[in-house]
Amino acid sequence: MISTEQQAMSPELTKKIDDSGVVAVLIIDEVKHAVPMARALLKGGVDAIELTLRTPAAIDSAKAIKKEVPEITLGFGTVLTVDQVKAVVDVGADFAVSPGCNPKIITEARRQGLSFAPGVMTPTDIEIALEQGCRVLKFFPAATSGGMKHLESMSAPYNHLGLKFIPLGGCNIDNASSYLQSPLITAIGGTWVAKRPLIQSESWDAITNNAREIRELVGKIRS
Repeated sequence: MISTEQQAMSPELTKKIDDSGVVAVLIIDEVKHAVPMARALLKGGVDAIELTLRTPAAIDSAKAIKKEVPEITLGFGTVLTVDQVKAVVDVGADFAVSPGCNPKIITEARRQGLSFAPGVMTPTDIEIALEQGCRVLKFFPAATSGGMKHLESMSAPYNHLGLKFIPLGGCNIDNASSYLQSPLITAIGGTWVAKRPLIQSESWDAITNNAREIRELVGKIRS
């Protein structure tokens, strides 16, 4: 078994995500929206985000959040290349995730000292991740691959290793409890907390309300 020191996500970061219970997945088109969006989430109690590298504004948005809202645990998603790993490290990212399980990307993240959670959907994915020292894994796409029923079956042979999962893909407030009730889940992730149209329309109160709703659910389930 790989020791704690060798694991791909630091114990400190793992605890932060577990304490949060939710990771808001964000697609930001304009840098001007980054800081008010982060503050809206924080006001609702959500302090962990996954900023997707799907728009040209992502990196500059992260820089603004890092400077103006340092309370946010800043993560990046859709990390697909070695260059992107280096770019998010330069910004000061706390962690990163990917949709798939690419050993080359995990290796670079570890070399850079970046906490990393690869995406898994099959036992083969899990075993590739384990070889790379990963114990916190992104379960993606969660809903269309069978949700908790699939995750419980897929992860059963590895439960003695203490794996934790962040489900993303089709997660929302309506099905969040089915995930959060499981000891396999460290946090639930999704775009519903701050949907792209809500960010574009600067609907900060709606984002705060969504954040508060999921945080209250997390607290109720885990109290």
